[in-house]
Amino acid sequence: QTKTGIALLYDEVSENAYDIRLKLTKEVLTIQKQDVVCVSGSDHSANHRTVTLRRQPVGGLGLSIKGGAEHKVPVVISKIFKNQAAEQTGMLFIGDAIIQVNGINVESATHEEVVHLLRNAGDEVTITVQYLREAPSFLKLPLGSPGPSSDHSSGTSSPLFDSGLHLNGNSTNTAPSSPSSPIANEPKYEKRWLDALSVPLSMARISRYKTGTDKLRSNAFEVLALDGVSTGILQFYTAQESADWLRAMSTNISDLTLQNMKMANKCCSPSDQVIHMGWVNERLEGTDSSQLYKFKFLALKGSSFYIFSTPPVSTLDWVRAEKIYNLCEVLFKIHKLWLADDCWLQANLYLGIHQDFDLEEQRPYCFSVMVGHGKSHYFNVELGSELAVWEKSFQRAIFLEVQRTGSKTYMCSWQGDSLCFTVDFALGFTCFDSKTKNVLWRFKFSQLKGSSDDGKTRVKLLFQNLDTKQIETKELEFQDLTAVLHCIHSFIAAKVASVDPVFIDSQSIARKYMYSN
Repeated sequence: QTKTGIALLYDEVSENAYDIRLKLTKEVLTIQKQDVVCVSGSDHSANHRTVTLRRQPVGGLGLSIKGGAEHKVPVVISKIFKNQAAEQTGMLFIGDAIIQVNGINVESATHEEVVHLLRNAGDEVTITVQYLREAPSFLKLPLGSPGPSSDHSSGTSSPLFDSGLHLNGNSTNTAPSSPSSPIANEPKYEKRWLDALSVPLSMARISRYKTGTDKLRSNAFEVLALDGVSTGILQFYTAQESADWLRAMSTNISDLTLQNMKMANKCCSPSDQVIHMGWVNERLEGTDSSQLYKFKFLALKGSSFYIFSTPPVSTLDWVRAEKIYNLCEVLFKIHKLWLADDCWLQANLYLGIHQDFDLEEQRPYCFSVMVGHGKSHYFNVELGSELAVWEKSFQRAIFLEVQRTGSKTYMCSWQGDSLCFTVDFALGFTCFDSKTKNVLWRFKFSQLKGSSDDGKTRVKLLFQNLDTKQIETKELEFQDLTAVLHCIHSFIAAKVASVDPVFIDSQSIARKYMYSN
């Protein structure tokens, strides 16, 4: 199904916006611009048209103009009056820029100069025009046919006035002159929407933020193709239109990503399947309130969590990830969501998030992935629905990896002894001597009643003895304590999920709030 609609293309350099038409299919977003094309009678370019108008006693030239050099735009035809001279030629259109009047170049003329020329040009006026494809929206030109007749100019008048040349001007001829009319073999012109740019949506990404900043664009976003080609900034007339288009494009991109995953999974063993992948923004380390974000492509595949700067397209691409982490040793945390009524939800899961930041400057839909040695990656996505998918995908990928692995063993020590600590999906926790392999102690997951650590290498695990009901404290030292704690967390969560899947779903922060909206 194809979705079409009118939007604006915003140029950050000139700060002007131009009318465009969007055409969205399952695989491609096409940007169309209006132009005048020659449809019959001639093969010459429609770029420049020279038209002779005969001034009529009633109605004059039958057109109005706007713009001029003082506004940094050419003088353009802003109105064409029905059944009058300009319309009868069949060769003039709203949006045509006037280049010459009776052989005099007016491309850099002011509004008043062109009005004066046209009013004093006599009964026959020859003008050369060229359609202004990127007419700034401040000219408030009606889009006209083809396309919806609704004038998006929201009733505001242009800062530039129309000068009506349907007035008689200085005509000396009192008898009605024969109307300007197209001759049989004259070329025939039409105004049409023409494809200007096509952006493939496979692996494309969307950004609502001004590049690298926390500044959210108002009713606007940009779509970037895999090869880096950008649509430019697409601006919409209402927040609703912007949201509808954002959702439609995101859905199509997600569907294509799903297809790509299925293709990739055909070449992978059952234990190395892609669970989920997609674009996110990563906050760069060491950045403060003037936070810089960079596009990253994340993937959950087999036993690993991958971070790429560009998506993996071939099988060989998987080895060139920027970072690869074992899924058992990462911890996924949602930071905050933006609810439909614009209030913020703080999800203080494990992490206390300070409430003293400026809400306007913060991105909604954020999550972090904590990895070994106390490090973490902080990500942001564009839509709440994407956040919910990442949350569920991380859970699923981690649970699958725990069940596949079955157990993980880490080297550790206590009071000079070299020990091994095993987390086992079936048995729970076991500690044994690394040399003699003698088991020192063993507890089930359900016996773990608490833990504390020094944030560096040392952890205290509190177990309840099943016979005496007393709490036993076991202390251990690890090289990478964070990875071990994340692993314990992953195994316990997977164990709970295997016993009570409903409980895990009830803990979903993103889904709970996103789907209620």
